[in-house]
Amino acid sequence: MQQITVKISAPVFSGRAYALFAALLVVDSFHYIFARLLLPHIHPTASAFFVLAIATAQVMGYAALRGELRWRVALRHFWFFASIGFLIAASTVLSYLSIAYIDPGTASMLGKTGVVFSLLLGVFWLREHLSRMQVAGAVLAVTGAFTISYYPGAVMQWGALLILLSTFFYALHTAIVKRWSDTINFLDFFAFRLLFTSIFLFFFAVGGGHLRWPDAMTWLLLLLTGTVDVVISRALYYQTLRLFPMSIHTIILMLSPVAAIAASLALFGEFPGARELVGGALVLAGVWIVNRARR
Repeated sequence: MQQITVKISAPVFSGRAYALFAALLVVDSFHYIFARLLLPHIHPTASAFFVLAIATAQVMGYAALRGELRWRVALRHFWFFASIGFLIAASTVLSYLSIAYIDPGTASMLGKTGVVFSLLLGVFWLREHLSRMQVAGAVLAVTGAFTISYYPGAVMQWGALLILLSTFFYALHTAIVKRWSDTINFLDFFAFRLLFTSIFLFFFAVGGGHLRWPDAMTWLLLLLTGTVDVVISRALYYQTLRLFPMSIHTIILMLSPVAAIAASLALFGEFPGARELVGGALVLAGVWIVNRARR
């Protein structure tokens, strides 16, 4: 009997795909950098509101110009948008607050624990099963997070806890989106996701007594942050997600903390200590193992 050998080649990605991903790595790494730049100018709760409000105006204006802004979608899926809007708003405020206690590079590394939270939500909520390799990766990432977070009596511990809680809220929003957003047009989804998030952030800022009208310099920073960190960043994220397999997409995005550390050192002279670097390395290694097991 003749033996037939089938050769399976790896997927080939275009130069455009890699260029888009390189751009995404840069803008994705600047989330905590922008939060740090805004910190001396405006309270984190207010800055989170203005950043999302600017992004909302840009995306909804674009959708309206295209004649694709359908308010009935928001009414039909009101509780869905309200749920994810609250979770994203809470996550954004906590991440902006955390940067007062922890440097952007360490924050970026610790933020990668979101993959572990998503994994656990899949197990306990979506009834998925874990392989031994995934369990090992999750344990390694949690160990790294504990290494960074456990500073008895230090402000670093408070900042790390805020990031972990922020990351959990964002992972929970992602699980809800994965489960119930399949039938919603992307532009409708993105526009109303931003709108509901902005509404909750407005109430957070007013309720905390932090809503103040920014000065001209702060407005420039807010406009830059809303455009780059929300509109461009998320557009690149979803575009590259269509071009790359999800496992490769997540693994490559693990490089963003490296860019965040370099930017933090250049702009603020801040660099993670030895303990933060060891903990961050454990987090990234654990996340890599989890995604490797997914493949």
